[in-house]
Amino acid sequence: MNTNADANHILGSMDALADVTRSRLLLLLEEQELTVSELQAILQQPQSTVSRHLKILGTAGWVVSRVQGTSRWYSVDHDRLHPTAARLWQAIKADVQTLPAAAHDQERMRSVLAGRRTTSKAFFSSAAGEWDVLRRDLFGANAELTGLLALLDDRWVVGDLGCGTGQIAASLAPFVHRVIAVDDSAAMLEAAEARLSPFANVEIRHGELESPPIADDELDVAILFLVLHHIIDPVRVIAQARRALRPGGRLLVVDMMPHDRDEYRKDMGHAWQGFSDQALSAWLTEAGFEPHTYQPLPAAPSATGPVLFAATAVCPSGTTSSGAVYGSHAFATDPPPVGHTSS
Repeated sequence: MNTNADANHILGSMDALADVTRSRLLLLLEEQELTVSELQAILQQPQSTVSRHLKILGTAGWVVSRVQGTSRWYSVDHDRLHPTAARLWQAIKADVQTLPAAAHDQERMRSVLAGRRTTSKAFFSSAAGEWDVLRRDLFGANAELTGLLALLDDRWVVGDLGCGTGQIAASLAPFVHRVIAVDDSAAMLEAAEARLSPFANVEIRHGELESPPIADDELDVAILFLVLHHIIDPVRVIAQARRALRPGGRLLVVDMMPHDRDEYRKDMGHAWQGFSDQALSAWLTEAGFEPHTYQPLPAAPSATGPVLFAATAVCPSGTTSSGAVYGSHAFATDPPPVGHTSS
């Protein structure tokens, strides 16, 4: 046994995996054969960076490649992998899988693979393959999602909590009985008023989400769309949403999965770096909601931010939120004062 050779190989393998991006690459390529362009979309890294990391991994024997047509495909060939490297990878793989970035990589890879399947079908059936492009060009990228809003109950009162400039409220207004749009930013509400002025069934109210100007049991649905990560006390806001919902009402939370983008705190004032299913579940339970769903959303190939999730929870039927106490937060039976209203 050549102990010097083994020692040199261990050191070389460790050096190749010293960069976290290369470990993420290896995790992806162990599961799926991918091209450089696909890895760019998944890792959100430029072509030069991805190619440089692949070259280092290839030189160290971690990955292999093959050429097919005009594309080069990369993967991990376990049969060719040096036993020392294989043992090293198994030792660190579990830690790499726990990285928030690795979870986002998996979601983006699913989107990339879904796009690949669409391309494959287009190759074998040009008419069917061209339909998606034609429909997007004629009607826009999200035409099917807008149409699905017609499935909403037209008797519902929906609370857009943290409405910002009113984009969500404007989408919902044609399909529900009433939308109550709440925000504590005067600048945001000024923009929302301009956007929502055509809708007579939208009320704009100024107030903080920790004590929103909405009466007990006033809402059928409450929405927190990309809002919760700005909130210092999410438990308080979730509990207030529970107070405002009628028995059987539903809460929708759309936000970021856990991530490691520290710059968001400084640049955009984020208080939280995403939310896990476990953390959100505990808060919803404390607020009195029934068991919820937590679903990662497909990542658009052009998106540069973290992967989003959609979580829903339901208020128990046959109960009322008036005078209820959730966790450490107590609520009065009288509704909070309503802020300014605009139709």
